[in-house]
Amino acid sequence: MHNETDSIEKLLVSLIKMVGKNNEKIDELTKRVCQLETASKEIQINRVYSFIAEPPRPNTSRKEYARK
Repeated sequence: MHNETDSIEKLLVSLIKMVGKNNEKIDELTKRVCQLETASKEIQINRVYSFIAEPPRPNTSRKEYARK
């Protein structure tokens, strides 16, 4: 009976360690997801928009287009 109790206790300790390691991995993953969400929001807030100039017309040269 004593040997069986020791085996169950060892199994329980092993399971607790496994759950603890899994929780650490989940916590780390959650932190990474939060970092990505924050970075994504910052990119959207700080986004710089630029406008493309109208392309030159095919019938005119670039110098003539620049004068207009």
